Amino acid sequence: MDVNPGECVCISGASGTGKTLLLRAVADLDPHEGTAYLDNAECSSVTGPQWRRQVGLLPAESAWWHDRVGEHFNDVESSALEELGFKPDVLRRRVSRLSTGERQRLALLRLLAQHPKALLLDEPTASLDSANTRRVERLISVYRKQNRAPVIWISHDARQIKRVGNRHLRLIDGKLTSGRTR
Repeated sequence: MDVNPGECVCISGASGTGKTLLLRAVADLDPHEGTAYLDNAECSSVTGPQWRRQVGLLPAESAWWHDRVGEHFNDVESSALEELGFKPDVLRRRVSRLSTGERQRLALLRLLAQHPKALLLDEPTASLDSANTRRVERLISVYRKQNRAPVIWISHDARQIKRVGNRHLRLIDGKLTSGRTR
């Protein structure tokens, strides 16, 4: 599978077919048989942490290891927070007091603050209402276009796939089958 700079490839498939495992393999988190490249550099040519700084994975459920939101960010612009519907005071809130959707949106901001060259997104809007889904879609679209970042986006929402994807692949019986969305 090739993903061009600035392209968004959406992947769908039944639960348990291996979509998340595919993202984890591309992120070099799990053993795999394939080879991943970014800017003509093979994944195995750099250390795992170096690769993951360039290839950013947003899991369906992100880890939070500090008590307060702000402790997870070195620097975040208030405009970025506002784009996703937050006020700057969210940085003072306890992570444990956030809703699942709030954690999901903040995890995306945390990932983008690292400036990865490629994005691997595991259902980034699964816990969001329609207004926040559109905010996330807009933010990712701007990021990928401005940075020419290739994106692999897992989604079960056919309408979302049409909105955000340049291509749509389905994972069926361990094989990717293609279909163009735009």
